[in-house]
Amino acid sequence: MGLKVGQVIPQFSLPDQDGKLFNSNDIVGKKPFVIFFYPKDYTPGCTLEVCSFRDSYEEFTELGATVIGISSDSENTHRRFASKYKLPFKLLADRQKKVQSLFKVESKLFNLLPGRETYVVSKEGVILMAFNSINASLHMKKALNALKKLK
Repeated sequence: MGLKVGQVIPQFSLPDQDGKLFNSNDIVGKKPFVIFFYPKDYTPGCTLEVCSFRDSYEEFTELGATVIGISSDSENTHRRFASKYKLPFKLLADRQKKVQSLFKVESKLFNLLPGRETYVVSKEGVILMAFNSINASLHMKKALNALKKLK
């Protein structure tokens, strides 16, 4: 398991699917957010997971939260994936898995695939919920429930 509840997230910056640099300092202090790490664009479980966040995106925004997906796919792959599935949130390209390492996301399948972990982070940058499960269908529900408890 990666970082724990109560820890402050590490500062990071990564390019999004449009090639724009996202810096975590730009959001900390402004609103709560969800960061979900997933293994790979276009795989069945990952597509299910990102589409579940897409389908509930309005609920996240109504709760004042931003949603951010991170995998080791390239910006171009993310751009095509986001376009195909009409994803309304940022997908960040962690090509060297540096941010996955900062968050201590465990790799699966003999280190061939990054793990699947979701964090709900307070406006102040403190982890309120950390969830690690290969079951892609549970991540959005866990994150949404954690955010609802903030209200």
